[in-house]
Formats: sequence, C-alpha cells, structure tokens
Amino acid sequence: MVLSMKKKRIAFLTGTRADYGILKPIMQAIKNSEKFELELIVTGMHLSQEFGNSINNIIKDGFEVQHQFEMDTRSDDNISMAKSVGKGIIGAATVLKETFPDAVIVLGDRTEALAMSISAAYMNIPIIHFSGGDRTGGIDESVRHAITKFAHIHFPATKESANRIIKMGENPKRVFIVGEPSLDKILNLKYMTKEEFSQKFNINLNKPLIVVIQHANTIESKDARNQIIKTLNVIKKLREQTIIIYPNSDSGGREIIKQIKLCSNLDFIQVYKNLSHEDYLNLLKYASVLIGNSSSGITEAPSFKLPVVNIGTRQQNRERGINVIDVDYSEKQILEGTNKALYDKDFQLKLNKCINPYGNGKTSEKVLEILTNFDFSKNILQKINTY
Repeated sequence: MVLSMKKKRIAFLTGTRADYGILKPIMQAIKNSEKFELELIVTGMHLSQEFGNSINNIIKDGFEVQHQFEMDTRSDDNISMAKSVGKGIIGAATVLKETFPDAVIVLGDRTEALAMSISAAYMNIPIIHFSGGDRTGGIDESVRHAITKFAHIHFPATKESANRIIKMGENPKRVFIVGEPSLDKILNLKYMTKEEFSQKFNINLNKPLIVVIQHANTIESKDARNQIIKTLNVIKKLREQTIIIYPNSDSGGREIIKQIKLCSNLDFIQVYKNLSHEDYLNLLKYASVLIGNSSSGITEAPSFKLPVVNIGTRQQNRERGINVIDVDYSEKQILEGTNKALYDKDFQLKLNKCINPYGNGKTSEKVLEILTNFDFSKNILQKINTY
C-alpha cells in the first residue's frame, strides 16, 4: 500500500495590485501543483474601496481568498504608516494562528510584507522572500533588507541582488536566482489586438499614448503634492492621450490622488483606480511611454521595449534596462525626457536592443522545482550569519 504524501500548504500574502500581479504566476503554479496547496491571505489596498477594491480582481481570476485582515489607515501621513505596521502584525498573527501554513511567501519591501514576516518569524513559520537584495534607498530599502534577515528562503531576481543577500550574511545555499515572476505572465499572455485595445480603452493608437503612475516616496511624502503637480503640468502641456493610474496607499498618496482628480475632467485624460493585471500588461504593450516612478517601469517595461521617464529617487539604485530615462522632479526635465521617448529616432532605434535584466519568463518553473526539492525540516528555522 502506497501512502500519499500530505501536501505542503504555502500561504501567499498580497496587499497591493502590484505585488499580486508579480506573484500571480507563482500562485497559479502552486495552485496547480500536486505537492503543494495554495492558501491566500489578502490585506492592504485590496480591501479599500478608495483604491478600487482590487480583491475583486483576485476573485475574478479564480483564486479563493481564505483569509483577510485590515491594515490600511484612513490618514495620509508617516505616523499612520507606522501604525499600520503594528496593525498588520496583529492581523497577520491572528490569521497565522488560525491557518499555521508550512511556509509563507512575501514579496519586496511593502509594510504588509514586513508585518507578515515579523509575525511568521515569531511563530516559527518559514518565510520565503521574493525580490530581496534590490537597492532602492530610503525606508523601502530598510524594509526590504529587514525582511531578508527574517526570511529563510530567498528568491532574488538578479545576480547582483543575490550577491547582496549573501553579503548580508545569509546562507548561499538558501539563495536562488529566479528572475522576476511577473515576466512569466508577460511572455505568455494572449494580448488584445489593436482593435480590441482601442475599443476597450477608447484610444486612438495612431497617436501617442502616455501612461502615468506616480507614487509618493515615503521619505519625501511632504513633497508628494508638488511632485505630482509638475508631472501633471507636463501632461497638460503635451495634451496627448493619457491614462493615469492611482498611486499606492502610502504616506502622501492621497495628496497625489487629489491632484489627479483635479485634471480628470480633461478630455485627453482617463483615470483608473486600478486595472486587472492583464489589462495593465496590455496597456504597457500599446503605450508610447510610461511616466512616473513605478517599479513596473524598471522590471516589466523593458520586456515591451517601452520607454520610461523615471522621475526622482524612488527607483534610483535599481538595475535597469536602456529603456529608462532618469529625470529629476522638474517640469523641464520631465518634458525633455518625454519628448525624447516619443520623438527621438536614435533613442527609439536603440530600444530594439533592450534586454530585460530581470529574467526570461521561466520563474514559476524554477521556483516550483526548488520548493519541491527543498528540505522543510525544523532546521530551516535555524538562521546564523555566515560572517
């Protein structure tokens, strides 16, 4: 008689549309696996009507949300962000006590991931961290590296990030370079035709299409209003078709939203609180330029050879492709960068050689193979610096 092995339950935490889009291919691979069971924990922006209730996108994609907990606060300041971490730790601990998975997966540098990592670590639940080792600066980098020190298995996207994790004293045998998970979807999605896209978004693809995603930088949150005003002033000068997507619910985010609302009645601007990840990828495929400071411009846009006008310091230290034009918070520089992206023939020719430094779209396969062969015994919880 052959006894079937009990499936390992892997819990995924998602708090924003961005981390969900990145983790979705891994979630699907775990869901389809015969050796693992997917458990989904939802928090943060997903539960906010103000930011579009993106939990509905998750459910529409066919995933069952087993657990959720509130974390966002109603205020838009740094004190509220600090409080949200405490709120998140309590919420995460309550959920983990109920479900107690074999491991929990978190991504990047979000407060939701930090709260979950703290709770899981104290409850002796192994932590699997994606996108560790990246350099971003400010509080985001501190949070990312803190999660790295809590985590037991590391899935960085690039060799440089892997080397940073190892330099932090993490065991090299637990560090696996797997690429950026969202590229799996990019390279395998069945995209809309030009006609379908034009009809759905009411866009004339014979003209330039600008996409704007600008988040508040936590350490510059008091400047968020002035920063977005400069970007929007450039959009008003250009008067090209523009789609603006709401920022994250970070400190300063609501100030950005106020300014976006003030120009939402202009006939060349469309505003979305959020989009499904599939719609968003179609947007990147057919856009002429992405303006703002989203990590998507760094990790996803190169796969589309899409020009990115990257504003300010939020992504200043990350590896990037030749599609990125870095500018300061300056109307003059933003305008010059956008004109270069739209009209500079030499730059556009160079884009044909753009290679995405974040992988080749086979991350899910690698992750599933690694986790299948990994020893999840109690020794996994033993963390000792290698230096």
